[in-house]
Amino acid sequence: MANHEFLPNPGEHPSNSRNNPNTRVTPWGWVTVLEERDRYRINRIEIDPGKHITTQFHYHRSEHWIVVSGTAKITFNGEERLLMAKQSTYVPMNTTHRLENAGLIPLVIIEIQNGEYIGDDDIHRLGD
Repeated sequence: MANHEFLPNPGEHPSNSRNNPNTRVTPWGWVTVLEERDRYRINRIEIDPGKHITTQFHYHRSEHWIVVSGTAKITFNGEERLLMAKQSTYVPMNTTHRLENAGLIPLVIIEIQNGEYIGDDDIHRLGD
């Protein structure tokens, strides 16, 4: 886990808008693709209080999550831990994981996906 002082205020960047064409609204919040290339993608993820992404894993990519604001409850292979603003974690390939907003304000995460293949069809949901 590392602390990060260099992250911008979430409200300062125009890509934070739900009206951005790179933004996709989800049942748990929304995600904006900030940059994408052949072997990596950078997302801004916002999860509403009390919501979570489905439990999942990826065969072809790892992920690095940096908490910008809020409280993240992260589950790796059944083990839970909390991350606060300016903290980060690494999710290796083939690791079952889930990300949940454990706080009362929106959880904002910067996610860096990296690997041989980063397509959305490499999201293997385990249902929950």
